[in-house]
Amino acid sequence: MTINIEYEAEKKLDIPYEDIIKRVVEDSLDYENCPYEAEVNVLITGNEDIRQINQEYRNIDSPTDVLSFPMVDYERPSDFERLEETGDDCFHPESGELLLGDIVISVDKIEEQAEKYGHSQIRELAFLVAHSMLHLCGYDHMEDEERLIMEKKQEEILSLGGYTR
Repeated sequence: MTINIEYEAEKKLDIPYEDIIKRVVEDSLDYENCPYEAEVNVLITGNEDIRQINQEYRNIDSPTDVLSFPMVDYERPSDFERLEETGDDCFHPESGELLLGDIVISVDKIEEQAEKYGHSQIRELAFLVAHSMLHLCGYDHMEDEERLIMEKKQEEILSLGGYTR
């Protein structure tokens, strides 16, 4: 498992963010029964940088809490079985790991939302990573039915690591 974490925000989180990210990425893949070792890239940045990325990729000119950039195109969420059959370039040529994608998180939003929702920054970071990992596994929340599935899965993933409210 390769989890690359880059911290580019000026503001520092006073929590063990690397441990939290690694645990939630691993718990998410275990929960979704991913049969492969995987590679995930995580960038922690500030509101201004995530706003620019959000503008560039989604044409939304405002900061957001987390952005997900999946590298795999699933027919169904977490349909890992068909990946080798499709011949997609979703495996790292040297390591053989499944290239899941990239996660971008705003440290400013971690602080704001932890305070807003009355829980710790640890729980907020864990939530954002779990949410984004589900996107990297092909889930979405555009429809109510999809949203309810994601919410249930997020809570169950967070419970695995003890990241409760």
